[in-house]
Amino acid sequence: MPGIWETHMTFSQRSRTLFKTLAVMLALALPTALVISSADARVGGGMSSGSRGSRTYSAPPSTTTAPGSTSQFNRTYTQPGAGMNSAAAAPARGGLFGRAGGFMGGLAAGFLGAGLLGMLFGGGLFGGLGGLSSILGLIIQIVLVVVVVRLAMSWWQRRHTQQAAYANADAGSGPGPQTNYRSGLGGGGLGGGLGGFGFGANNAPLEIKPDDYEAFERLLGDVQTAWSNEDVAKLHTLATPEMVSYFEQDLGQNRARNVVNKVTNVKLLQGDLAEAWREGETEYATVALRFALTDKTLDRNSGAVVAGSEQPGEATEIWTFARRPGSGWELSAIQQAN
Repeated sequence: MPGIWETHMTFSQRSRTLFKTLAVMLALALPTALVISSADARVGGGMSSGSRGSRTYSAPPSTTTAPGSTSQFNRTYTQPGAGMNSAAAAPARGGLFGRAGGFMGGLAAGFLGAGLLGMLFGGGLFGGLGGLSSILGLIIQIVLVVVVVRLAMSWWQRRHTQQAAYANADAGSGPGPQTNYRSGLGGGGLGGGLGGFGFGANNAPLEIKPDDYEAFERLLGDVQTAWSNEDVAKLHTLATPEMVSYFEQDLGQNRARNVVNKVTNVKLLQGDLAEAWREGETEYATVALRFALTDKTLDRNSGAVVAGSEQPGEATEIWTFARRPGSGWELSAIQQAN
């Protein structure tokens, strides 16, 4: 009965080709899914973007509001200068769950590599693919691996200290961190009038005054409002041209997806000054901010919520503001707290 055998072999070859294609597609899509799912929709896209002058490649000092490490910049116009520590310009590597490699990166790559080799040589991705149930089992196992890796990475990043090269880079570029202004939850400030900011002694060369803190808190809300309204002209009055260029990129991506991100009910809960300094005529202030917000992404046509929630949440970020003579403070950088 050669006809039956030929038919069976043809079906098996087609099935195996289908399984191989599925495995390759999943392997290619997995890293992208991990990156996209970790980003937030609010202004800045949950990434670290912008510039901090000569301290762009130096980690801001930790504060009570953001006691952990700070993410390095994903997007910046500033290039490493000759006077900067060469280690600062190099990307962070290694670590148990390092984003650029490390133990978990190698482990995940090993799983995928071994699975693909098994598929290509007939062994199957997870012990053989004999039918529809095997395909479903494959998908479930991959989802479980993704969830476990994401949870492990999140846990480690909250406890992992900053890379030594990043933390110690450019140590001689300026004065050390000034005494931080501390705060309570909504009770700090002058008579409680400035929401989350508190005040203390100031020994830094650049003095940050109560009016400056009011400006920082106001910018926190104004930037989010202009972002939600997709008001690029307004953003130009609130942030540096570099930051506005990133906002325009992100807004363009939202329009391409036919969605709009709305960030509302923004309220500062706690804020600490990490450092403040001068570079020529430009003054910089880096502040850790913990704030409440409602972050949701809507379909432009129906208005249905496609991401985020109507429920309020919290975020902690490190914002750097810049000011030149005769001008007000502008948002110069946003960094994520680990």
